[in-house]
Amino acid sequence: MKTLLPPGWPRPKGYANGVTATGRMVFVAGMIGWDAQGVFHSDDMAAQVRQALHNVVDVLKEGGASPEHIVRMTWYVTNKREYLAASAEIGKAFREIIGCFNAAMTAVEVSALMEDRAKVEIEVTAVVPA
Repeated sequence: MKTLLPPGWPRPKGYANGVTATGRMVFVAGMIGWDAQGVFHSDDMAAQVRQALHNVVDVLKEGGASPEHIVRMTWYVTNKREYLAASAEIGKAFREIIGCFNAAMTAVEVSALMEDRAKVEIEVTAVVPA
């Protein structure tokens, strides 16, 4: 995997502008902040992000991938201000669960998610080297 940074562009913090990779692709559907039994344990944004990231890792593992294979993440959050207010705790969870690497990332505020208690949904594409 190689991150893409056009000449003269500032390096983004916590993500990459683009990524190139070759290998077997693993697609993870949007993961939300409930456990494997579909139970929410918190309505806190950071706690739900932490659980959603654990869910991402569990699905990656089932596909023979791990966090370092992630090339793209799309985050859907229901409250931008709540997400930004929890950014330090979210960053800590990300580093602990996913690691410090650079995936191409997008975050979008949405009016709601399909599960009423869900505050975040994270979708992932991974590429396992051939």
